[in-house]
Amino acid sequence: MAKDTKERILATALEMFSQNGYAGTNIRELAASLGLVKSGVYKHFASKEEIWNALLDEMIAYYDEHFGSPEHLPPVPDSPEGLVAMTMRMVDFTVRDEKIVMTRKLLTIEQFRDERARALATKHFLTGLTEMFTHVFSGMMDKGLLRRDDPAMLAFAYTAPISALIHLCDREPEKTEAAIAQAEAFSRHFVKTYGAM
Repeated sequence: MAKDTKERILATALEMFSQNGYAGTNIRELAASLGLVKSGVYKHFASKEEIWNALLDEMIAYYDEHFGSPEHLPPVPDSPEGLVAMTMRMVDFTVRDEKIVMTRKLLTIEQFRDERARALATKHFLTGLTEMFTHVFSGMMDKGLLRRDDPAMLAFAYTAPISALIHLCDREPEKTEAAIAQAEAFSRHFVKTYGAM
């Protein structure tokens, strides 16, 4: 039961922090939304900061499990179409998984306040994606599926517009389907441009 309550606290904290930011969320409102009193929250977490750090730890684990990490890189596709399919699976997951959407919103808000949030935002919005696709493109070049080029620069050029489209979905959810279609069109254009001749 205690574990369930801790998980409920973290899930609700993620929702509230992603909407109101850290400073705009107080423990009394968090507790009330769970049907608890403040002491019920403090029974599981000593402070709001402890909730915040536990939430960041949980987000890191969730991203690593569902999206990939340096220890769990995606397999190198066996065809250009495989790259498009893999990319679109990632985009679909990223824009439709509520936990990932709330995490991205939270990191966007809090990156200017919290050093750990800033580092995670940089990793998940830029460097982690570039590293992941550097591995993918290097492997595709070795398989003769992409023409030889600097895989890190290609990864940067590939992930930046897709990442921008994902952030557009957060700001303007009504444009989600159009943004997904544009990401797929871009992926296909990339394959056509950089595919091995």
